[in-house]
Amino acid sequence: MTATPTPAPRRLPIVLRNRAFGTVWAAQVLTQAAGRMFQVGVVWWIVGHAAAGVSDRGLASGVFLAVSTLPAVALAPLVARIIARCPHRTVMALAAAVAGLVAAFTAGWTYLAPPPTVVAYGAALLLAGCQALFDPCLTTSVPELVDDADIEAATGFELATQSLAGLAGGLLGPLVVDAWDLTGIVSGCAGAYLAAAALVFLTRFPRAATAPDEAVPSDDGSTSRTLRQILAEHPFIRRVLLCFAAVNVFSTAVYVVMPLYARGVLHAQGSTVAALETALGLGALLGSFTGAKLPGSPTTIGGACLALMAVALGTPGLLADRPAAVCALIVAGWCVGVIGVRFVALFQRLVPAADKPGFFAMMQALLGATFPLSSLVFGALGDHLSPQTLCLVQAVGLVPLAAALWWLGRRTATPPDATVEDATTAPAPAAVANASLGEAS
Repeated sequence: MTATPTPAPRRLPIVLRNRAFGTVWAAQVLTQAAGRMFQVGVVWWIVGHAAAGVSDRGLASGVFLAVSTLPAVALAPLVARIIARCPHRTVMALAAAVAGLVAAFTAGWTYLAPPPTVVAYGAALLLAGCQALFDPCLTTSVPELVDDADIEAATGFELATQSLAGLAGGLLGPLVVDAWDLTGIVSGCAGAYLAAAALVFLTRFPRAATAPDEAVPSDDGSTSRTLRQILAEHPFIRRVLLCFAAVNVFSTAVYVVMPLYARGVLHAQGSTVAALETALGLGALLGSFTGAKLPGSPTTIGGACLALMAVALGTPGLLADRPAAVCALIVAGWCVGVIGVRFVALFQRLVPAADKPGFFAMMQALLGATFPLSSLVFGALGDHLSPQTLCLVQAVGLVPLAAALWWLGRRTATPPDATVEDATTAPAPAAVANASLGEAS
């Protein structure tokens, strides 16, 4: 008689069994949800309230979104130095606290008198600067909070933060503006930022570096290097990042197109904008948690997801229907989530520990550099072209980039049986420093 094997106990999610990571992750959810609520709410305020009857609503909202993304690009070198030299918990706590004070000051201004549009622009610039410091600092801190075996799971939750922020902020932003104007938006943001600062400040990082102000050697004995030096050894990573930077020109335009589509095509109110934003965030959340289960190399999955995203973003351009637009944005968001979890998890393992502060800060800057351009171009086009035409422009722009990403994977001779599970058991980053993403996966 053979003994019946006892099934292995089911492990709790990383945010529940690792209190430190769960607390810091909750703080990131609060900060990104506050930032997203502010962005979506102010764009809807410009399109549906402040700019009512004005012919350049698209350009005005595009300029606002461009301003909201400039700090991540312009401050990237400074952010990398701060993250490399200062305790990560201190950096994140101070960034969230400063953002809370900025939001509280703006809330007081909007309560006393109707603010000019430039006040919203200034607040957006300062809040985005704080977020540009908080996010790459948390990404760099993941190995300080979790075991090596949990990096994949922690990365999935970290990437899901933006999806949760899209759900919460995208849903609340337009609704709060319709109910309480800008005062309600910035007051809620202030509370969220200050709560996040308290959470991080009270959390102990179990694996924090003992001397954060010194250059930490990598596994092969080298010190931290610039992004250019890192990418010189990883030409495949360089090509992938450039491809995704081009993708962002068309994909991130959705944040400009959605409010214009809701107002100009669906003739709807803030609740419809909230539904569209929520659909995008829900799809990205699903993609963040299901992306690791898809078979195939990152480039194969990424190329297929970009092609599917092109179809999804083009659908509202052909069908002027609210349910169709919601379903299309769920699919588009899912593609974004899948691509993010596959590639960022591999970057975590391929880049040496000493290089991560510079790499992730500069990666965020490189990928975000096209967002101001996208916002301005599509915002200006929105004053001359219909929102449905803008949807089709997005779709057409993504098609050649999907083919390019797939072709890059073919050039690297990715093993045909490579899957994401290989990445979870891969050796330390330094051991595969000379391997491409396709080979590592």
